[in-house]
Amino acid sequence: MSLFIPDFDETVVVRAADAELTGAGGPVTNQLLVDSPATGGALSSMRVTLGKGANGARPHHHGKSAEMFYVLDGTAQLLSGDQVVTAERGDVVVVPPGTQHAFAAAPGEIADMLVIITPGVERFEYFRHLERIRYGKVPPESLLEVQELYDSYFGTSEIWDATRR
Repeated sequence: MSLFIPDFDETVVVRAADAELTGAGGPVTNQLLVDSPATGGALSSMRVTLGKGANGARPHHHGKSAEMFYVLDGTAQLLSGDQVVTAERGDVVVVPPGTQHAFAAAPGEIADMLVIITPGVERFEYFRHLERIRYGKVPPESLLEVQELYDSYFGTSEIWDATRR
């Protein structure tokens, strides 16, 4: 086990009105709260709001970071390895580094989640990249070119696909 000591000494305060939104008006909205550089690499955090039954992230894994999902409201489905977990308001799911995972709102439900990645990875530009894909400014395949940069490696999951049909 290694000890990570983040390198920051100022309190980080992000006002809701100042948090950047991506995906506004679509089925998935990301409120970008704190990016890794602000916390000396300790964590990255965002709030993900999913419309009824909306898919959040396809199967992927992070080689260096754990990801925590705290359900603020609604019901989410989360893939973690070979299991699909249904999480409701107040539930927490933590996925270890290297474990394939995905998330979505449960069928017919909304899901609002606080997501924390630790140690942090610069994630805000990743979500801006997704926004550029959404508006056709770059092709979806361009994500394959930045997997290592954002520590997000895409995969597949038959269990997830069967659950989300």
